[in-house]
Amino acid sequence: MPRALPTQVTGPVVAVLARLGVTPNMLTVAQLLGGIGAGVLIANGELAWGGVAVLAAAAIDAFDGTLARTTGQVTRFGGVFDSTIDRVFEGVVLGGLLWYYLDLGLRDESMLVFVTAVGSLSVSYVRARAEVEGIQLFDGLFTRAVRIIVLAAGLVAGEVVIVLWVLAVMTVLTTLQRLYVTYQRLREAGDGGAP
Repeated sequence: MPRALPTQVTGPVVAVLARLGVTPNMLTVAQLLGGIGAGVLIANGELAWGGVAVLAAAAIDAFDGTLARTTGQVTRFGGVFDSTIDRVFEGVVLGGLLWYYLDLGLRDESMLVFVTAVGSLSVSYVRARAEVEGIQLFDGLFTRAVRIIVLAAGLVAGEVVIVLWVLAVMTVLTTLQRLYVTYQRLREAGDGGAP
């Protein structure tokens, strides 16, 4: 979900969370548990409620980083933990959708979920690998926040197949876009890029 919500939104919520002794890692775990719950709902055919649960759980991700900075609990492990759980969150939600379609014997829809999952992981992996090479990469047509919002909207509206086509295509295109941007920036930095 968005990393930079207005402080008018995050400020009061974070202040309450800090007073209650909630830690950033607790919020990260809460997001994952919510994602698992959403995945279970989706797997059982409760697509609209699953979409609502996806949005509610993903919204927590907008607060853990702010809470960490506000309370002085920013750690390098916290960043790794948060990023890892973000990937697992997406995986369990898509896993629930895959289960739903497999249970119905729908091969085409199942493959769309599979391509979307691989594409989503690839989008994130290119960014992580670029950062290892010193490239801060925020470019992307379909970032995680966009993917989650689009998927949740499709679940709630009952237009999951159309949304899966969009996600499958756009995650692949976003991966290619990020690879190209990384190639350009490394080339500009003096790296020859591809051999």
